[in-house]
Amino acid sequence: MKYLIVGLGNIGVEYRNSRHNIGFMVLDALAEASNAFFKDSRYGAMCEVRVKNKTMLLLKPSTYMNLSGNAVRYWLQKENIPIENLLVVVDDLAIPFGVLRMKPKGGNAGHNGLSHIEEMLATQNYVRLRFGIGNDYPQGMQVQYVLGDFFPEEKRELPLRIQHACDIVKSFCLAGVQNTMNQYNNK
Repeated sequence: MKYLIVGLGNIGVEYRNSRHNIGFMVLDALAEASNAFFKDSRYGAMCEVRVKNKTMLLLKPSTYMNLSGNAVRYWLQKENIPIENLLVVVDDLAIPFGVLRMKPKGGNAGHNGLSHIEEMLATQNYVRLRFGIGNDYPQGMQVQYVLGDFFPEEKRELPLRIQHACDIVKSFCLAGVQNTMNQYNNK
């Protein structure tokens, strides 16, 4: 059984360690743990990782955040993956740093990447893993905050939180969305 795991982010060295790229960071950790390597492909960098008897296709779109839906739609169709086997890992300003929440569906909460995915798939009914990046920024500085680097105290905690996100992604593939939410959403 195949799953499409999409980490949202922006390509380019200037964005590599930004809060907005946490989706890329989680997928990088999943690939590294399996000694897998991303290869440039259509609409993004791809790699394949196995977890028990499941295949995870990891996708880091190269379309920039605002056009992420193009990559998601293309790979779902190309690999004939049902939408219930799609998981999007995304940064979220509305929850504190490091808090992880899985949702089976929902709105885009003003996130341009989710908005474009919703538009391209014509539905909000896909699973997302929201990675909290907090909202500790002065009024009017949201863009600089999400495109900025993590604070030093966050950087110390980041590897543990990314590993936790990887565990949640694997659980989604092995146990399903409901069991994963029950196990991880309140921790």
